[in-house]
Amino acid sequence: MIRGGFSFNLAGMVIPSSFSPPERYLMGPGPSQVPPAVSSAMARPTIGHLDPEFLRLMDELKEMLRGVFGTKNACTLPMSGTGSAGMETCIVNLIEPGSRVLIGLNGVFSTRLADVARRAGAEVTAVEVEWGRAVDADALEKAAAGRKFDLVATIHAETSTGVLQPLPALRALAERLGALFLADTVTSLGGVAVDLDANGIDAAYSGTQKCLSCPPGLSPVSFSERAMARLAQRKAPVQSWYLDLSLITRYWGQERVYHHTAPINALYGLHEALRLVLEEGLAARQARHRQHSLALGAGLEALGLRLPVPTAERLPPLTLVSVPDGIDEVRVRKFLLDQYNLEIGGGLGKFKGNAWRIGLMGASASRHHVSLCLTALSQALRAQGFTPKGDALAASAAVYDAG
Repeated sequence: MIRGGFSFNLAGMVIPSSFSPPERYLMGPGPSQVPPAVSSAMARPTIGHLDPEFLRLMDELKEMLRGVFGTKNACTLPMSGTGSAGMETCIVNLIEPGSRVLIGLNGVFSTRLADVARRAGAEVTAVEVEWGRAVDADALEKAAAGRKFDLVATIHAETSTGVLQPLPALRALAERLGALFLADTVTSLGGVAVDLDANGIDAAYSGTQKCLSCPPGLSPVSFSERAMARLAQRKAPVQSWYLDLSLITRYWGQERVYHHTAPINALYGLHEALRLVLEEGLAARQARHRQHSLALGAGLEALGLRLPVPTAERLPPLTLVSVPDGIDEVRVRKFLLDQYNLEIGGGLGKFKGNAWRIGLMGASASRHHVSLCLTALSQALRAQGFTPKGDALAASAAVYDAG
């Protein structure tokens, strides 16, 4: 029955009306804008997780993921869970109690990675690094003090600070320490060159909701032959049954042994998202993210805002912006949401309350998004008495005009 616009069942419980979310411009740290083709793919008929047609889709997913990751790794597949599930997958499969892990702490997610490793029983050597800066391999080597390690781990794209970590020096360090090399590529995959094989990355994980422009809920992972050998040589079973790759690969491999019911429609969406990435081309997609990031940065600096991360270490899909003195950063974000349907992110960890995080990821990396953000942010700042120093749109247009 219906009374006053609400539905009631016979027990008198209020039944909410069908949920209709607002349309937003997503320019936070994730999720990013989802293309209509991906949303449409997820609405297709659900079939069984062992249906021959679904098994064909699984094989295509693995092949496309290898292309986007830049690898020939046989063990390349999407885990059922968000990027944090991918993080745990890599740790629990490669780490046993007493394993030695070396990591630089320069943000929220490197700190989380170290915590996950400790919970798995690892002996973690963590080096504190200035937030907003890349990790220095020499500092890690000094902390290693000549010891051998099982794993050197890094966040390739630190979402809490907007830092892009150079990989070659850390890869070389891992080799000297006899360690596997693990990289978090949650905010880089599909927007920045990852190239697992060329960079000697033994294990990597990502998320679907960033530069792949697919809704959250899946975490692509990839393990090299060396990493799979480490898994095979374990003395104790993987502590997580759900994330045990020795079991999951039997479902994603030729045996097709049941492990858990795959999130079928979510995998439809990832299939379409990966198709769009490969149709655009990795090089073109990376260049698009880089150009829009430069245009956004030029516009923000024209407004008189400070970008704390040095240009050489700046992550194209995500820009960290310092909040000017006297500005209420929460009010700014509320203004953008209320007046422009535009979402940007607040700071995390050491940057909480004093920085914004602006994402240009996947379908959100466009000139329209850049121009809208600069216009809206200028208005939000003026509403609090801040006078922009220059013309943000003209500064960003000069970047586009320069090609």
